[in-house]
Amino acid sequence: MSPARKSLRFTGTFEAELLVELMLRFWKHPLAANRKYRNNLLEQAAEVLRASTKGVQLTEDIKPKNMNFIAAVWYAEAVTIDSDPEISSLARKTRKHWLTKVRRSIPSCFCDPNLLT
Repeated sequence: MSPARKSLRFTGTFEAELLVELMLRFWKHPLAANRKYRNNLLEQAAEVLRASTKGVQLTEDIKPKNMNFIAAVWYAEAVTIDSDPEISSLARKTRKHWLTKVRRSIPSCFCDPNLLT
């Protein structure tokens, strides 16, 4: 089973909810305390993984079948930041900073897993 399929299955678990909350809190996302936002982000990450399992290339560095849960959460937030005109410039900057911190902290989630062996 591909990483994308495994990750998609994971999205329906309590542990996925917990991991999203921990990611947001640990790297100090400005909406970390907002339960509705966290749930929506998890739903969006699941959509990213569904698309990936269908072969949709969403990121330059990760093949669809290799999309993982962390990268899906990251991608879902990146798309929201870029597409939501309601986000203020300060909020956009703060949220982009969160994306940078996540990507720098765990770069192995954002590359071809075959490069790690």
